[in-house]
Amino acid sequence: MANGVTYGINFPFRESFTGRYLDTSDTTDEEVRTDLIHLILTRRGSRYFLPDFGTRLYEYIFEPLDGPTFSDIESEIRDSVEKYLPNLLITNIEIKDASEGEENKGTFINSQGEREFTVQGIGEKEHTARVKINYRVTNQALESSDFVIINI
Repeated sequence: MANGVTYGINFPFRESFTGRYLDTSDTTDEEVRTDLIHLILTRRGSRYFLPDFGTRLYEYIFEPLDGPTFSDIESEIRDSVEKYLPNLLITNIEIKDASEGEENKGTFINSQGEREFTVQGIGEKEHTARVKINYRVTNQALESSDFVIINI
């Protein structure tokens, strides 16, 4: 804890190890990151007094992972961040198939190191998109940058 100053509750919620009910962010950078994750993972329309808060990313879960879907996901993130986090500047959003390069994803290895089963061709199937968001905080005297990776 930085001199007893906290900036907000971390998201996703976790238990505090310092005697508080929930874990809190100790730095402004951690708070900005938490706010971004909270905005992205909140389903639009779920907040009663802020019906436009959040994104529609949950609607893309069963959509094909192709160029138009990736473009829609990127614009959804950019629009929400621009509206609710004006102190963030998104420098890059990279969206790709999460199973890319994971050919042995369907192989289960037991505690003795033996292969139990393999799901054929799971490396080619599109299950999840990995979204990497590079951003820069623009409201401080010294700018900071970071990134967030989420799976959809």
